[in-house]
Amino acid sequence: MFQGRKPQILITNDDGIGAKGIASLIEATQPYGDLLVVAPDKPQSGMGHAITIHDPIRLFKSSIYPGIEAHACSGTPVDCVKLGIYELLGTKPDLILSGVNHGENSSTNVLYSGTMSAAIEGAMEGIPSFGFSLADFAADADFTAAQHYITKLLDLFFEKGFERNICLNVNIPKLPIADIKGLKFCKQAHAYWADRFEKRQDQFGRDYFWLTGEFADLDQRPDTDLHALKEGYVSVVPTQFDLTAYAHLNHFKSWEH
Repeated sequence: MFQGRKPQILITNDDGIGAKGIASLIEATQPYGDLLVVAPDKPQSGMGHAITIHDPIRLFKSSIYPGIEAHACSGTPVDCVKLGIYELLGTKPDLILSGVNHGENSSTNVLYSGTMSAAIEGAMEGIPSFGFSLADFAADADFTAAQHYITKLLDLFFEKGFERNICLNVNIPKLPIADIKGLKFCKQAHAYWADRFEKRQDQFGRDYFWLTGEFADLDQRPDTDLHALKEGYVSVVPTQFDLTAYAHLNHFKSWEH
């Protein structure tokens, strides 16, 4: 596939360049190719596909990972991908890996996730991409199982490959390796956040709001990512950036006149 050369792999995340998740991803991925790390200089969770257009974006070379070229970026995860491709590499890498996110990105969380938006940006650029997430929000989470399945999926990728206009959304349950049943390729579940806002006041008596709420899983189909995670599988959802509702397109064509 790479004609005797090492593949060029661009790595990013949304938890910040110093997060344990990205360190685990780098460690697991290092044997597979030449790595370039471009990651936010601070947490950027929930940024979705945001890009920076009203402020300058700054890059700072980092020595946080010895022997690996790494840069901290003041922008969003998507900014990191764009700068990695067009400024630092000057060409498209062979693979983009994003994560490992602290917390799962199953179901509609994919729309809010900076981790997954970085992977989707790769798909938009025609670059095979993965977004990895672990269902554990703790800063000191155990990424051993995540690393195991990262290497398993990369082995499969280098053996089989996949279409360049998709990315794989990979969620690893919070379980020891021995208790995980394997990989399950599945659909994105239909679920949503039942949002609510807590109204508070600061020390000056001014109102402010804190977003909270509960995740409502209304989808009980057995072939979804949420179901796979509940059953102890690593869920893998092939994800595309084309949001066209093809099943309804003909209905709306009848509106044309």
